[in-house]
Amino acid sequence: MPLRIPPSLMPFFPMILFLFATFGCTSEDHEAVQPNILLIMTDDQGFGDVGYHGNPDIRTPHMDKLAGEGAWFRQFYVSSVCAPTRASLLTGRYSMRTGTQWVTRNLESMHSDETTFAHIFRDAGYKTAAFGKWHNGEHYPSDPNGMGFDLFFGFNGGHHNNYFDTELEYNGERVQTEGYITDVLTDSTIAFIRRNYDQPFLAYVPYNTPHSPFQLPDEYYDRYTAKGYDARTASAYGMVENIDDNLGRLLHTLDELNLADNTIVIFLTDNGPNGHRYNAFMRGIKASVHEGGVRVPLFMRWPDKITGGTVIEKLTAHIDMLPTLVELTGIPQPENKPLDGNSFAGLLFSQENEFPDDRLLFFHHSRWDSLEVYPGSVRNNRYRYVRGYTGDWELFDMKADPGERFDITHLYPALADSLRQAYYRWFDDVTANLPSERRIPVGYEEAPNITMPAPQAFFEGEIGYNGAGWANDWLDNWTSTDASAWWYLDVINPGLYTVLAEYTVAEENRGTRVRFSVGESYVEGVFSQTYDPGFIHSPDRLTRGEVYEKESWTMKNLGEIQLSEGYQRFTAKALEITGEASIELKSIRLHRVE
Repeated sequence: MPLRIPPSLMPFFPMILFLFATFGCTSEDHEAVQPNILLIMTDDQGFGDVGYHGNPDIRTPHMDKLAGEGAWFRQFYVSSVCAPTRASLLTGRYSMRTGTQWVTRNLESMHSDETTFAHIFRDAGYKTAAFGKWHNGEHYPSDPNGMGFDLFFGFNGGHHNNYFDTELEYNGERVQTEGYITDVLTDSTIAFIRRNYDQPFLAYVPYNTPHSPFQLPDEYYDRYTAKGYDARTASAYGMVENIDDNLGRLLHTLDELNLADNTIVIFLTDNGPNGHRYNAFMRGIKASVHEGGVRVPLFMRWPDKITGGTVIEKLTAHIDMLPTLVELTGIPQPENKPLDGNSFAGLLFSQENEFPDDRLLFFHHSRWDSLEVYPGSVRNNRYRYVRGYTGDWELFDMKADPGERFDITHLYPALADSLRQAYYRWFDDVTANLPSERRIPVGYEEAPNITMPAPQAFFEGEIGYNGAGWANDWLDNWTSTDASAWWYLDVINPGLYTVLAEYTVAEENRGTRVRFSVGESYVEGVFSQTYDPGFIHSPDRLTRGEVYEKESWTMKNLGEIQLSEGYQRFTAKALEITGEASIELKSIRLHRVE
């Protein structure tokens, strides 16, 4: 069961914000040595989902104002989907170098030895916090706290099931919240800023909207259906407008505390739009390696430092953010793994000659466990060279043909060959250290309790996911005693661990017996008590692609199991199925026995 918010966590929620606003301190007499950083990223908001980019109907006054008051990046690029973008943004490296290949099945996790900008700024004396969607690893040390954030409030997976009055995680502990998720995350960010107004801070705010499921307050949805938009587009636009309102609240907080002049505010999105809607007439949406899938908004404001109305024309990307922030703040670049990005700090101050004109940016779209060379593309300052799932390479002149309609490979065969060979070299390089198996670390002192979620399981036989295998799915249709599911573990601290199963079982299936084993050590359980709740009400505006959320799950303590150090395989196998199927398995939890 989730915990209600204890008093120690209340500063992150609206009531205390009122007290802060009424009685809190201001920073009128404070002048921080180092600039603060407020980095906001949205999920599935495309280049065209901003009024500043020519969308005639969407309302984004605060995003538009931010673009006009600082630097607007005309050609800023990210990855085609969310987890790879996040890994590159955090590390300054192409995502597959970091271990992040895809968005689920633990393929979203970064290597634990990567250095993020949170590590760098925390070590330089900053207070660091992340509020929202992490999506770069569920297990320590690849979770937010392990990757440099003092405070994390949000969720670790690729999407969240419900956006109203939902459960979120506070530094590993589940808490029940009240209100709309974007508003709640903003409340918490504001509280963090208020508590740390007198010292340098880094607040990373990766909002999870307008990613599906499409849930939003009526006032936002109704505004766009009244304009004639379908449910999907009206939902996306409404969620973006809600984000914009919350961006306004964050900017107002900086003004109220006299922090605006000393705070670098950054706004960007993680990939192209999650649907076909206005996207500045570019080809492609989310999950595409064409221009429309990877070109996104980027606005940066730093009053009195960055001249309002600055336009950055050169190709920039997510891999450039870490070295840029390090240079802007004057923090020494730590000796870490080689970066792929370049600092664009000079571009912000019109030092054009400090940034390369001839750079190549590379894009790859992975899917599931397979590591295919395509889809992929490479972009220079004029051309995009693309190959999709099928077909051959195509070359497009992005200045003469920004919609990518006319393949001109036959006109420039030497250029096409050069770009193709560059892509192959890049792909071989960045995938060289991708692990063949994704293992769940078990036994760190900082994380004695580990959850092994169903989407990170492998299986064979008559068993499978209830959905597509995304975050929040579970194992069901377990109809054969020949079937099994397993997780790959990396046991850091050997010893005894309590095994708990998070499950449901229907009345007609109770009595099923399941064994959970590692090598010769095992525990068994007979699931004789019916537990079969329904699904919670989900106020979706259209049918979702993700699974719906059950009202609850129950836990069964199966006893203790001995885990040896090193690589292990944890297997679940039904020994007896008394009805049509075995249990529905949400996760396995391992608790270290002291």
